[in-house]
Amino acid sequence: MKSSGKLIGLIIAVLFTVMSSGEELALDDPQLTQQETEKDLIEAMTALLGRYQNQNYPPSTEKRGIPQCAVGSRCALKFGPRIGKLCECGRGSNCNSFLLKCI
Repeated sequence: MKSSGKLIGLIIAVLFTVMSSGEELALDDPQLTQQETEKDLIEAMTALLGRYQNQNYPPSTEKRGIPQCAVGSRCALKFGPRIGKLCECGRGSNCNSFLLKCI
């Protein structure tokens, strides 16, 4: 999460910088149209995003260090009055507290 927050902050800072420099150019040169400044912004953003996409961060399959469960497998254990997690159920399924299985 920290790296994605930094990335968003960097993108916003670059956008403000490019937009402010684009406004200065538009005021100095009346022949420069809005479409050209938008094209410049798009090119700058694609270049910036291309740099960060090439780093190939490995996708996280585990959430908070808890592995993923398949549907129908045990997802929790009962320790007296408490229930402990074995794994996290996948998308579209929940851990049933009575059966202790992903449903």
